[in-house]
Amino acid sequence: MEFGFSSLMNLTKIKKNVKRKRVSSYNKRGTNHDSIIINSETKFELCNIQGSGIIKHIWVTVAAAESDPYYLREIVIRMWWDGEINPSVECPIGDFFGVGHAKSVNYWSLPLSMSPQEGKGFNSFWAMPFSKSARIEVENECNTPVILYYYVDYEEYLELDSDLGRFHVYWKRENPCKGMDYSLKKAEDFVKRNKTHEDDYLLLEAEGEGHYVGCHLDIHNLYETDKHNWPGEGDDYMEIDDGEIILYGTGTEDYFCTAWCPSGYYCSPYYGITLPGGKNWSGKISYYRYHIEDPIYFHKNIIVKVEHGHANQRSDDWSSTVYWYQTEPHKKFKPILPVNERLPREEPKEINNKG
Repeated sequence: MEFGFSSLMNLTKIKKNVKRKRVSSYNKRGTNHDSIIINSETKFELCNIQGSGIIKHIWVTVAAAESDPYYLREIVIRMWWDGEINPSVECPIGDFFGVGHAKSVNYWSLPLSMSPQEGKGFNSFWAMPFSKSARIEVENECNTPVILYYYVDYEEYLELDSDLGRFHVYWKRENPCKGMDYSLKKAEDFVKRNKTHEDDYLLLEAEGEGHYVGCHLDIHNLYETDKHNWPGEGDDYMEIDDGEIILYGTGTEDYFCTAWCPSGYYCSPYYGITLPGGKNWSGKISYYRYHIEDPIYFHKNIIVKVEHGHANQRSDDWSSTVYWYQTEPHKKFKPILPVNERLPREEPKEINNKG
């Protein structure tokens, strides 16, 4: 009898030929000094696992000097599977765990969470298969050393099924998006048409076979006005397998499973608003949407985009982190932006939304 794929139901099954393993920062001398120190401009290898397995959980927490308030954008995490040359994961560490703008906030989703104290306990439950090896590295591009604690929990197998895709993460930023000139104080033209989607914000462009499993989108609203200043009237747009399939959405908040220009904090297993912005959607905003129950499958290639404002008229600062599985080899990523171009903007007028 088949019982489906419920995690609770799967706990009843006795698995043979699988072992639970862990790599962590625990102190091998038995003292309580269980962290590692990564000096400035230094790389540290969290794990280099040989054989077949699936990483099931990663926990990390980081402490940095007060002089480095943007350390979550200054530290980069990278992952390689099966001896590949180009990493399958390359992302600022804060963004990897689900929130942008170098911020941490208490929230939870099914694959990712930030936990108390003050959202600084980072967790990933994405499954990460490998058949020969798994290597994870962090690079500290802060001006000062950082303190890092970590767990990498994985299952060891004699052999993996051949149909398991490899986990990928890609981070990017457009600062700002190319839209209207905000100094002219013009309103968006909601009749304007976007005929080509050439200027949409590109979330993902992948080649091979696999499935897109979601993203978080981080917007810094740069328009200053007392009038309605919602930055999310852009539609999501996906081209699959050389355009054989087109998926067209109806608005940014709609893609992120919310409605009517949301302005409050919310989290759930598959979607949420970790940073709602300030008054009139000012300042920093962060949304997530994970396709756990509804992966977006592709067999040749996929392009995932979203308009920055209706017909790409908004000129805000956008960044994003995208998650997907695919067969290897994957399309080589563009080099991650240098550290000075990853740092979030300061916004003295930004105020927190208490609603």
